[in-house]
Amino acid sequence: MGSLEAESISACITDPPYNYEFVGHKWDAEEIKRRTERVKGASSRTLVKNNPYGSGLAGGVRNKRWYQRVQENILDYSEWCFEWGQQVFRVLKPGGMIAVFNSTRTMAHVQVALERAGFYTRDCIVYRRHSGIPKGLNLGAKLKQLNHPDHAQWEGWHSCLRNEWEAIVILQKPLDQNYITTFLKNEIGLFYTLNADHSFQSNIIENIPREPEEAFNVHCTVKPLPLMEKLITLMVPPSEKHIVLDPFAGSGTTLVAAKKLHRSYIGIEIVPEYIGIIQQRLAQVDSVQHQKPSSNTHPYTLPLFE
Repeated sequence: MGSLEAESISACITDPPYNYEFVGHKWDAEEIKRRTERVKGASSRTLVKNNPYGSGLAGGVRNKRWYQRVQENILDYSEWCFEWGQQVFRVLKPGGMIAVFNSTRTMAHVQVALERAGFYTRDCIVYRRHSGIPKGLNLGAKLKQLNHPDHAQWEGWHSCLRNEWEAIVILQKPLDQNYITTFLKNEIGLFYTLNADHSFQSNIIENIPREPEEAFNVHCTVKPLPLMEKLITLMVPPSEKHIVLDPFAGSGTTLVAAKKLHRSYIGIEIVPEYIGIIQQRLAQVDSVQHQKPSSNTHPYTLPLFE
């Protein structure tokens, strides 16, 4: 991002690594492949997506040292968000929005880190998604396994809740005086709130349809394309002069959504294996739209934090 021009970007929509436990540990395409191969033939749900190999935080005894390591990694994660947040702040135009996906456990750390970088918090969107069964401890079942005489009375007690939503923290670069001045200068800074049924847009987004998986897309946490289209429509006026930035492009869903909606886009991705996936998905948009990319579009990728 250091090579991008200051105040050249209209919005940033991104899905960075969620878990504070990844900092300083092996968590990349090679590790994902290792885990996928390990569970081949079994349910793909056994793939642990959030905890990196060797972190020592995915399980074990919850002693004082365990909690200390968790706290240290929280601080590392917050500092890391602050570092890239400073660059996003620099390249966004006044009034530009940043929307960052994160888990319910770490969203507060992302928000505070970005506030440190200069942003002003606007909201937190609840993305209500399809959810599975809780993956924590089922106390009744565990006690039964241990032949505890009172296991039945502890039925229904679990170590976690069913996770039905993800957070999208929304922050904004300070306005140029006020909304009108900012709008007249940059045509950004406000939300498009009119839904198709003429209702007013809520800060809860739900009923996003699932899409069929693409065999070539090996990324393990692909966001639904309609969801990214919704966010772009919400924050970025329909013009190719507006550039959407995704500094953690992954398999390129934000970029694909921007291209479909005729906004310009810049994607940054550190994992080389994902670049080909991004390019293939963007090429599919061309084939569907039967047109060449606009000369105002910026579909390139850069390495980040090598």
